Amino acid sequence: MKNKKTSNYQTKPVKSLAFKVTAETELMKFLIEMLPHKSRTHIKSLLTHKQVFIDGKPVSQFNKSLTIGQEVTIGKGNNRTEVDLPGIKIMYEDKDLIVINKAEGLLSIATENGTDDTAYSLLSKYLKAQHYSNRIFVVHRLDRDTSGVMMYAKSQQVQELLQEAWNTNVTERTYLAIVHGVPEKEKDTISSYLRESKAYKVHSSKVSVPGGEKAVTHYETLMSTADYSLVKVNLETGKKNQIRVHLQDIGHPIIGDKKYGSTLNPIKRLGLHAWVLAFTHPITKKELRFQTELPGKFRKIFPNALKDQDQPKE
Repeated sequence: MKNKKTSNYQTKPVKSLAFKVTAETELMKFLIEMLPHKSRTHIKSLLTHKQVFIDGKPVSQFNKSLTIGQEVTIGKGNNRTEVDLPGIKIMYEDKDLIVINKAEGLLSIATENGTDDTAYSLLSKYLKAQHYSNRIFVVHRLDRDTSGVMMYAKSQQVQELLQEAWNTNVTERTYLAIVHGVPEKEKDTISSYLRESKAYKVHSSKVSVPGGEKAVTHYETLMSTADYSLVKVNLETGKKNQIRVHLQDIGHPIIGDKKYGSTLNPIKRLGLHAWVLAFTHPITKKELRFQTELPGKFRKIFPNALKDQDQPKE
């Protein structure tokens, strides 16, 4: 799954039936099981007229293999539109929320003076193409230059449920970072108080300061070269610029992060990627886990990193 800057995703029909794949099977067998009231001839007609979608993309191959976690949608009309989602790969979607893999360089939500497309605006257009009343709600954010997995809610209720119980419902937030040098300790915990200045830069203090919030970051060095290290980072708290500030604190800033101490940018982007997001679905209470691939630019420095984990997990 390569993270391309521009990808076309076909929206699901306004009137449709959606089914989640829970066991590996073939498409025709799955459709017969899900639509027991429909004849084989009718189902074949749906396929012929491209009224069957797998994860939003039309298919006509009756023996198409299905894998666990995919969504099969059966449309009831020809009312389909295409929405361009540059910088976004949809990983999961249901009636309550949507999980994406965001490219670096794309804002999560607009700034005060911003006019560029954002993940929020693109997903809003995507959902409104299905029905004019559909809306999208921000749950959390990634920095513009940070890539990786994040989610949005489809209703204010789900947004509030996720945000109010964030620390309880989110069971894993793992990032990958390429940093300068090799940390002295292979693994450690960084704890400090973070406070944002009027210049929008976050400062770290080992002691409590007015306006400061405690932040805790756990890291582990996965592999190193003479000049750089690939570090796995788990967040215990989720403060603004927390990872970037804490890695600067230990003398190993993230490459490409000029704001927080980096003087090198060998991959022409910020070396920070949101790798894994796991949480309890606020409505269904199911445990969901989403894992992305290591960004291609990261492999310029670590070509063999995580080879045994290349297949993203859900």
